[in-house]
Amino acid sequence: MTDSAYTPPKVWTWDDKNGGEWASINRPISGATHDKELPVGTQPFQLYSLATPNGVKVTVMFEELLEAGHEGAEYDAWLIKIGDGNQFGSGFVEVNPNSKIPAMTDTTGDAPVRVFETASILVHLAEKFDAFLPKDGAARTEVMNWLFWQMGSAPYLGGGFGHFYSYAPEKFEYPINRFTMETKRQLDVLDKQLANNTYIAGEDYSIADIAIWPWYGALVLGSLYNAAEFLDVKSYTNLMRWAEMIAARPAVKRGRMVNRTWGDLGEQLHERHSAADFETKTQDKLASEDV
Repeated sequence: MTDSAYTPPKVWTWDDKNGGEWASINRPISGATHDKELPVGTQPFQLYSLATPNGVKVTVMFEELLEAGHEGAEYDAWLIKIGDGNQFGSGFVEVNPNSKIPAMTDTTGDAPVRVFETASILVHLAEKFDAFLPKDGAARTEVMNWLFWQMGSAPYLGGGFGHFYSYAPEKFEYPINRFTMETKRQLDVLDKQLANNTYIAGEDYSIADIAIWPWYGALVLGSLYNAAEFLDVKSYTNLMRWAEMIAARPAVKRGRMVNRTWGDLGEQLHERHSAADFETKTQDKLASEDV
């Protein structure tokens, strides 16, 4: 046993100073910490989010729907700064009691409907607009297989590998090795699936691609955890082909800009209320207006 070995206590207690970069927003209880109403715009869908991989799934979905001609998919995207604890405001908790982004309100019916968890949001929108999800049969089941594969697998990538490799206050060999092994296994699963399929679930682009790309596509393209070299991502040639193909889609390029608060100012659209905002409201444009 090393000097740094940890012996768990009989009963765990919360040390709010522990936890690394995200210690200030992680806590063992749910619910609101403060009263704060959510803004509401004029579009049919109200999205409250941030451009993390989970947030990008939904903004890409909206942009793909609009690209395909579904005018009823217009949306207001409001910025939720999770580092500031916006997700613990009372209004946000009413939409998502789990206090995780993204969360959405669908106002197209007789009464607003809250939708949270990205798989639920993607299926909700796909069924509403009859897009990116086969109606029935084996093809639909295959898309759902991969959609829920992502939901079950990504926590090992994000909360496991990403946390210990990138965010943890100290680097420890055991958890990094453990979650690197699992991440590379997942990359191999995707690479083998894409060896004989253009898209994740077959020959048609679907919500499976929309769900998986912001995590695994971003990872192999080098924009997640700065870990591409460490994971030898170029060895996954089929996955790289797919990731680059999805990244080139106009709707994906737009979707990843929405609610983004880091990186190139020209790729940051903090809020999105109409298609015109991509031309006039990115942070580089707003910054030049202030000069």
